[in-house]
Amino acid sequence: QVQLVESGGGLVQDGGSLRLSCAASGRTFSGYAMGWFRQAPGKEREFVAGISRSGGMTFHSDSVKGRFTISRDNAKNKVYLQMNSLKPEDTAVYYCAASLGAGTKQSRYDYWGQGTQVTVSS
Repeated sequence: QVQLVESGGGLVQDGGSLRLSCAASGRTFSGYAMGWFRQAPGKEREFVAGISRSGGMTFHSDSVKGRFTISRDNAKNKVYLQMNSLKPEDTAVYYCAASLGAGTKQSRYDYWGQGTQVTVSS
């Protein structure tokens, strides 16, 4: 079992920045690839960014590429999502997730956090 707790969400103006954190406990954190997903009101949950077990490989969705950056610190059992140049369409609940595999599909992720709300005002 892996327990995931997100933090760092909040209200920010258009063009602002936020850094989300996800703290993991339980099984060995470095044994999991990690991902961030988001779900906006009335929409399906979508992939945002993913990172390999070592942190040496990252991938971001086209909608956030160049604005968001995923990173991890295995010594601290944490994964981060730095979000810059935020737009109102980034408003969503953001979830971190852990995967024994990897990829962009939700079905590949085994454990999920409870989510943190990000609201971008125009």
